[in-house]
Amino acid sequence: MLGSARQRGFNMIEVAVTMAILGVLMAAVLPSVSEYIRNTHVRSIAESAQNGLQRARAEALRRNKVVTFWLVSPSTAAPLDNSCAVSSASASWVISLDDPTGKCDIAPSLTVAPRTVEAYGAGQGANGITIAGLASDGTTAASSVSFNGYGQALQTGQPLSRIDVSHSNTGARRLRIQISTSGGVRMCDRDVTGSDPRVCS
Repeated sequence: MLGSARQRGFNMIEVAVTMAILGVLMAAVLPSVSEYIRNTHVRSIAESAQNGLQRARAEALRRNKVVTFWLVSPSTAAPLDNSCAVSSASASWVISLDDPTGKCDIAPSLTVAPRTVEAYGAGQGANGITIAGLASDGTTAASSVSFNGYGQALQTGQPLSRIDVSHSNTGARRLRIQISTSGGVRMCDRDVTGSDPRVCS
């Protein structure tokens, strides 16, 4: 007489316990994943601004002409269009020799105003990101900085001296791009203190 073979598989209790454990694990991991994504967005926007500033300075050196880095709105446009305006609170930017207001979609050109070198529309990556372009006093809003043929940041008026980048959700990283009078561009972390090399001066 043949014995009945034992059936293999999961019963409902085992499935329910497994699902409960997975649910608890997901609930524990989800906040850290969300924070990681927010921090990545902040870092990406900060690096974009840093790269744009370095490109503007390099172009000024290469051309031996004054080249300007402009923060322009709308922040979430990608690509930029002719509705753009200079703004100290936008993650989008234009590098050009002339004011790009209303001309942000003009292709790079040495002759056609605003003589654009490069334009960057932050797009949806700027959702939830807060930008503050500030002059050297730390309170006056500023939206542009010009570099001369020696790569120095011109100090006429109230030029852009730093760009603070943060997320609308508290707890995310708060970064800063600093522009020195000599034209140096550096990223620092506003929440780091002490002798850490990432500290903001």
